[in-house]
Amino acid sequence: MAKDNRGPPSLAEYADQEAVARYEENQEIARELRAVRMSARESTSELDELRQRLSLFERLDKSRLAPPKWLAPKARKGKAHLAIPSMLLTDAHWGEKVSLEQVGGVNKYDVDIAKMRMRRAFDRAVYVSKHMWSGIEYEGFNLLLGGDMLSGLIHEELRETNEESVFESILGVVECLTAGTKMLASEFPKVHVACVVGNHGRLTRKPRAKNKVKENFDWMVYQMLARELDQDPKVAVQIAESSDCKFAVYETVYCLTHGDQFRGGSGISAALSPLLLGVHRKLKRAASAGDPFDVLVMGHWHTSYWLQNVIVGGAVKGYDEFAFDKNFDFQEPRAELWLNTPERGITTHSPLFVQNRTKEGW
Repeated sequence: MAKDNRGPPSLAEYADQEAVARYEENQEIARELRAVRMSARESTSELDELRQRLSLFERLDKSRLAPPKWLAPKARKGKAHLAIPSMLLTDAHWGEKVSLEQVGGVNKYDVDIAKMRMRRAFDRAVYVSKHMWSGIEYEGFNLLLGGDMLSGLIHEELRETNEESVFESILGVVECLTAGTKMLASEFPKVHVACVVGNHGRLTRKPRAKNKVKENFDWMVYQMLARELDQDPKVAVQIAESSDCKFAVYETVYCLTHGDQFRGGSGISAALSPLLLGVHRKLKRAASAGDPFDVLVMGHWHTSYWLQNVIVGGAVKGYDEFAFDKNFDFQEPRAELWLNTPERGITTHSPLFVQNRTKEGW
């Protein structure tokens, strides 16, 4: 083993070692001092923030708010707001029977119930217009008949289960529509009745394009209604010669159709897909023909939808065995009521619920 010939450290080496130790110690002290100073600055910043908040709270606590005194607007003197109400009455399917047991207990329908629901629609249209919407001067009333007023005979199951013949149903529904329209004429300065046929009133099993309107039981209903009201100068009945009926309320142009032209719909979007596609096609066709409209109104789907330029009405008949078997969403029987003003177009919408289980006896 080699010998370590180095002797003991010299005085200079001892001095260097002590200097290194003191330097390291001083560095550690400096690091600790910097940490303390940083912590102190953070504490000071938090303290300043707390003082500012406290000062703000103290000022807010000492402040006395002076809210303005708002009073309910007084009744308008002089001329009232002008408006015209519109009611969409569609899909009565007069003569059809809906079995309470076959739809999970959510609906029942027959001729007697149809009479009650039709009257309730007219009663509530007047009540809402005259009593719930106040401060309005009405210049008229629009009654929109959206088709499928009769159950019809287009399906074998309807032939087998309808409560009465088509001709009996025609007489019954005309009587109700006549009474309701005369009630409206007694409450409003004038009444406009717009009419389109549906698909259930057709005379053929498959839909046809030629003579679609005049070979439809709905057309006969409307003709008889027009004849019954012919002597009333306050009532005008407009019966479309095609699938669409156009008319204007102030500056809003409506296109009334039944809605059976639009087919399909499944998944989450359900009926919205065919509806939006259908209104797009109708708007495009009308624009290309130089006869545009603003709002499309229809029935057929037995479910109410209110979109930007589409109004789809619920059904007077309500939920039936077909809807139950297809697992469609339930909606209570209803009609649609809304207001048009000259300044704003459509402003207010109110569904008219026409079902009353107690009075209907179920």
